[in-house]
Amino acid sequence: MTDSLYWVRSNRLADDFPDTDEALTEPDGLLAAGGDLSPERLLDAYRRGIFPWFSDGQPILWWAPDPRSVLFPERLKISRSLAKTLRRRPFHVTFDTAFTDVMRGCAAPRRGEPGTWITQAMLDAYTNLHRAGYAHSVECWRAGHLVGGLYGVAIGRVFFGESMFSTATDASKVALANLVERLLAWGYHLIDCQIHNPHLESLGAERIPRAVFNALVRDHCSYPAHTEAWQHGVTA
Repeated sequence: MTDSLYWVRSNRLADDFPDTDEALTEPDGLLAAGGDLSPERLLDAYRRGIFPWFSDGQPILWWAPDPRSVLFPERLKISRSLAKTLRRRPFHVTFDTAFTDVMRGCAAPRRGEPGTWITQAMLDAYTNLHRAGYAHSVECWRAGHLVGGLYGVAIGRVFFGESMFSTATDASKVALANLVERLLAWGYHLIDCQIHNPHLESLGAERIPRAVFNALVRDHCSYPAHTEAWQHGVTA
């Protein structure tokens, strides 16, 4: 931590995040620390283009990277192998039927990674957001077992992706493809992917300047949600 890092005050929301232009270059996009993970705080952060990301033993850290990784739903890339998998329909896909289990799947240990940023505090906070109708999950099932999925936060016509997992080949990609199909039908304009990586790029994610991202978020988060969006237990 540097002495210049902005500290967010708990139990206060009004104007308690700095402008994202003040985010540090190294580490990329670190903006502030502290505060809390209340639903009100999280929704305020997302509407400003900010998200939490921290490990156990750290204070809550808030990020606003530049550039930002995003996926425009209409630009999803479906490889030949994934298209073949989608035609076979090897998984039963549902929405919002096992949110906490999806988060736990995303938090499970992964090869080459020392730990997880999905702490118990994060799991509790996003479960509260799910109960409030803002956080959502997509699940892939095989023989009654959860084998992949993803979760994120929906505000207006923006889906802020948080994490995905898979214990069966292509399960997380199938979850994403089904999510994109629904988002397009519901009039969504943007999927936030936060931090860019080759896997996301292979699926069509691209980098855009933070200022452009923030303008898109301000615009599309102001839209009302589609009346048919996120009906509990919808299946694909």
